[in-house]
Amino acid sequence: MKQKLQNSLLLTLAAGTMLIAASSAHASEAIVKKARCVACHAVDQKRVGPAYKDVAARYKGDAKAPAMLFEKVRHGGSGHWGEVPMTPHSPAQISDDDLKAAIAWVLSLQ
Repeated sequence: MKQKLQNSLLLTLAAGTMLIAASSAHASEAIVKKARCVACHAVDQKRVGPAYKDVAARYKGDAKAPAMLFEKVRHGGSGHWGEVPMTPHSPAQISDDDLKAAIAWVLSLQ
């Protein structure tokens, strides 16, 4: 009986964790849409800028990537993905917290 209860509890915790992760991913994707990042980017195809999955693949395992991408989005620039520059995005367009969440979401894509 005790083992059944433990297994049931573990399944409940796992399901809850998956729901939280899905909710967080949905919220981060909503941030990206609200900030109009999707005008130049898509999850799995290049538009004006690179696909989010390509960004995730390029920076996989790079501990410095979140900070570098934060600065790139905030201040803009070019050279990492071709000649088309990344336009700067002010805190009025996307807050620091939302930008960090969006970057974490992008980097989590596979």
